[in-house]
Amino acid sequence: MKYTTPYVAPTLTVDAVIFQLINGVLNVALIQRENDPFKGKWALPGGYSPKGETTTEALTRIVEYKAGINIQTQLSYIEQLYTFDTVARDPRGHAVSVTYMGCGREISPNEAHSVVSFFPVDSLPPTAYDHAAIIKYAHDRLIAKLTYTNAVYAFLPQYFTLAELQAAYEAVFGHELDKRNFRKKFLSLGLTVETDQMRREGAHRPARLHRFTSDTLETLSRSFE
Repeated sequence: MKYTTPYVAPTLTVDAVIFQLINGVLNVALIQRENDPFKGKWALPGGYSPKGETTTEALTRIVEYKAGINIQTQLSYIEQLYTFDTVARDPRGHAVSVTYMGCGREISPNEAHSVVSFFPVDSLPPTAYDHAAIIKYAHDRLIAKLTYTNAVYAFLPQYFTLAELQAAYEAVFGHELDKRNFRKKFLSLGLTVETDQMRREGAHRPARLHRFTSDTLETLSRSFE
């Protein structure tokens, strides 16, 4: 095949959609841009993926440098989400973004990175590029993922109550779940086991603590819903 115009490769970038629960609300990590384009607006942690690095290697380096988050140690799991390649997504030229999604709990960016903040996914500040659409895509994927995997473990401590478990699902789904029906369906999946530990929640009687049978991502034998 002969090209009628010189071939110019698009710019390759990597971006990270990093979720965690804060006060029972699903939040995403954003950094405030210091330079144009979109100076002052908020963006997903990301940058150029250079020759000689895989996109995962580039993402690990860039997110730690720009956001002070170590995705290897601070995220319970991370996966490649999607490749966004809309031609006009970057005003500087055609840029293709290999985007990853990760989840964790008590993620604390390095204190030197004061431009990093977590925002509720339903109340984002003005964002750069197409990042609001990317976050929406990632949130939808996360909702779906919780219906056919044990991914909810990424948001919870090693030992948790069933109330905390339900609250995590409700935070991601964005709506309340029937307590009795939720517990019946979830416990039937065999993803958790009871422990002999108890925790008092407010003025209520102590609640039994549970733990997951696996701390790695697994596909369920049947859908949660």
